[in-house]
Amino acid sequence: MSKKYILALDQGTTSSRSVIVDELGEIIAIEQQEFRQIFPKSGWVEHDALEILETQLITLKKVIKTAKINVKDIVGLGITNQRETTVVWNKTTGKPIYNAIVWQDKRTADYCKELKKRELEEYVKRNTGLVIDSYFSGTKIHWILQNVKDAKEEAEKGNLLFGTIDTWLVWNLTNKKVHATDYSNASRTMLFDIKNLCWDDSLCDELDIPKSMLPDVKPSSYHFGDFEFENHTIPIAGIAGDQQAALFGQACFKKGNAKNTYGTGCFLLMNTGTEIQYSKNGLLTTIAWGLNDKVYYALEGSVFVAGSAIQWLRDGLEIIKSAEESELFAEEVDEENPVIVVPAFAGLGAPYWDMYARGAIFGLTRDTGKSHLIKATLQSLAYQTKDLLIAMEHDAETQLTALKVDGGACANNVLMQFQADILNTAVDRPKNTETTVMGAAYLAGICVKLWKQEDIETDKKIDKEFVPSFTKEKRNRLYKKWLKAVERSKDWLD
Repeated sequence: MSKKYILALDQGTTSSRSVIVDELGEIIAIEQQEFRQIFPKSGWVEHDALEILETQLITLKKVIKTAKINVKDIVGLGITNQRETTVVWNKTTGKPIYNAIVWQDKRTADYCKELKKRELEEYVKRNTGLVIDSYFSGTKIHWILQNVKDAKEEAEKGNLLFGTIDTWLVWNLTNKKVHATDYSNASRTMLFDIKNLCWDDSLCDELDIPKSMLPDVKPSSYHFGDFEFENHTIPIAGIAGDQQAALFGQACFKKGNAKNTYGTGCFLLMNTGTEIQYSKNGLLTTIAWGLNDKVYYALEGSVFVAGSAIQWLRDGLEIIKSAEESELFAEEVDEENPVIVVPAFAGLGAPYWDMYARGAIFGLTRDTGKSHLIKATLQSLAYQTKDLLIAMEHDAETQLTALKVDGGACANNVLMQFQADILNTAVDRPKNTETTVMGAAYLAGICVKLWKQEDIETDKKIDKEFVPSFTKEKRNRLYKKWLKAVERSKDWLD
């Protein structure tokens, strides 16, 4: 009997990837292709949605060839995607009416101020779980409708469709038959009522967005439609936004389970179960996924500067040649590091929310060398993660059981050990760190009955568990010093 496979698409901010996963949950082939980043003005970031589609289809075809498998053995397709990025297209021509506006884009910041003046903040938080910010899709759709010639009229006639990237891919993969998304992506638009699981009429009216543009919203593990490829039908069976997919890929299925993705920034998500938990500390409430007729929620916090602090050591200060080198230098500091780096290069995010804070270095003496500075920069990632987790535990009224990690910097053993020490919690690094794409594969595999959810937990292999070694006194002393440093970096700009 032939083996069965899942095809998973990982459409990210800088590249499109396609992955083949076998029935044992092992990745057997990966293909990747980068695409253009478009910066028309300062603070504006765009992608060409047709180029995204093209690169995704190229990698899809390549990965099937690379894996040397029969297309007929692919039993399901899963999609994970950069969240919030917004595409609006004409449903007759199939062409976008404007470039995709990327999640990083800041052009709607002034409009967000206007929405705040209309005293909508509490309503947005209560109904969508989010804060009013240019990050989310709603204000991007509004901008396109207001600024692209005839867009408003065409939308009112019912000729335009909106989607995050998953929706755009599904619509094209199903030959324009299916216009749909999942709960996790819908919950990032600032238009979706996360309690009643429907588009919010009041917010659509406030932002002047016709509901006819919005996709159908389905669970994350669901038969969305079919992709016809080489005379074979592949069911599109799983969709989740990238951070939610990573939470699922890490098997964070129970309330209190959390994962941290160490990328350019850090994305920390904690499963809060089937009940909505609102934050008192500026964290976001989001839908984690919809599965087996239930919806699971999560709290989400971001560290603005993580991997980018290591890049600063490399490109700004030029004291390391590669990110990997940071571990070697950090290992040279055996004793307790007296130096603290607060990497508030663009202000501080949750739980401080001080946009006037700036980066600072404390504890310098004549003995300070570059190894101290490198180690302190690494440690700042762990301290910031602790800040967020304290806020999450407080909001969710639950204790963290273990922190699961992925992303580039989780390969750094010095950082991971310090993370465990400062949290007083085990840190688990999986063998397979491709957790985002695995999340999409698992959701699709569950839908087509290739796997059960409990199989994923059972089969999950840990590469290394980092166990805390600090005394309580040492942990508290170091963290107190960090908080003191943060306090002094606040409100720096007049």
